[in-house]
Amino acid sequence: MAEPSSVGKGAALPAAERRPAPTPGEALLAVWDRYGILIALLVVSLTIGALEPVFFSPINILNVVRQISIIGIIAVGETMVILLGGIDLSVGSVVAFTGAVAATLMVPLAQPIPLAAAAALLVGLAIGFLNGFVSRKGGMHPFIVTLGTLSVCRGLTLILAGGRPISGLPEAFLWLGGGEVGPIPVPVILFLGLVVLAGFVLRRTTFGRSIYAIGGNEEAARLSGVAVDRIYIATFALAGLLSGLAGLVLTSRLNSAELVAGQGYELDVIAAVVIGGTSLFGGVGSVYGTLVGALLIGVISNGLNLLGVSSYWQLVVKGLVIVVAALIDNLKRRFRR
Repeated sequence: MAEPSSVGKGAALPAAERRPAPTPGEALLAVWDRYGILIALLVVSLTIGALEPVFFSPINILNVVRQISIIGIIAVGETMVILLGGIDLSVGSVVAFTGAVAATLMVPLAQPIPLAAAAALLVGLAIGFLNGFVSRKGGMHPFIVTLGTLSVCRGLTLILAGGRPISGLPEAFLWLGGGEVGPIPVPVILFLGLVVLAGFVLRRTTFGRSIYAIGGNEEAARLSGVAVDRIYIATFALAGLLSGLAGLVLTSRLNSAELVAGQGYELDVIAAVVIGGTSLFGGVGSVYGTLVGALLIGVISNGLNLLGVSSYWQLVVKGLVIVVAALIDNLKRRFRR
C-alpha cells in the first residue's frame, strides 16, 4: 500500500542505464510493500474469526468500522504530517480540548451548534498551526513541541470544564456522532470521505506532491522551489483541524465532553499510519494504507475484546505491533540502499 516518493521522477533513462531486473529479495519486498498490510489484515481477521465466530457477524463488523472512524479521521492528518517527516503527539489532547470548547459554548453559554462547531474547528486549526510554526521557526523537533502541546491542551481541558464532564448537549448535535445515513454511521462516512479527499490531494495537487518532496529530501525540495516552511506549517494546521473534527464527533457520540476523551489516541493513530506503510522517515506512504492500518488496529482491538483479553494486555499488544511495524520500515530502508 506504500506509495513511493515523487522525488526523482523525471525523464526516462537510456536503455543502458536502466536498472537491472529485481532480485528475488527486491521482488518480495515490492510485493510486501503493495499487499503486505492487506495480507496481515486477512490473516488476523481469519484467525480471530476462527477463535470467535461472532467476529464476522454484520453487527460486529459495523461496530469495528464505527469504532475506528474517529481514530481514522485523526490518522488522515497524521499521515500527512508523517509523510512530511514530522510527528504530532498532541492529537488526543486536541480532541479533548476542542470537544470541551464546543460543549462549553453549547451548554453553559447556550450558543448555537454551528457557532460552537466552528469555534472548535478553529481552535484545532490554531493549535496545529502553532505546532508547525513553533517547530519550524523555532528549530525544534515536532516530537518535543507536540509533546508539550499534549500537556498544555490536557490542562486547558480541565480548566475549561472545571474538572467535570460537560453533558446535556443539544439533541441535533448528537446526530454527528450517533446518526446514520441508511445503514452507514455518519462518522464512517466522514472518515471514508476524508480518505478519498486526502488521497486526491496527495496524488493530484501541488500541495500533496510538495509534502512527498519535503519528506523525501527537504533540501532538494527547497532547491526545486517548494515553499518548505509554508507547506510544513499548513500540514500541521490541517492535522489540527482534523483533530478538532474528531473532537466534535467523539463529543457528540458520547453526549458529553469527557475530561479523559482522546487519551491514548496518539498511540492508535501513529500505529494506524505506520502499520499502513507510511515511513516514519517521511516521503513514502499513502492515506489508503492508513485506512487499512486503522482497520487492522480496529480488528485487533475488537478481537482481543471478544477473546476476553484485558485492556492491560491490549496496550502491550498495540505497543508491540508499533515496534514491529517500525522495525519492518527500518529494514526496508536498509534493504533498498
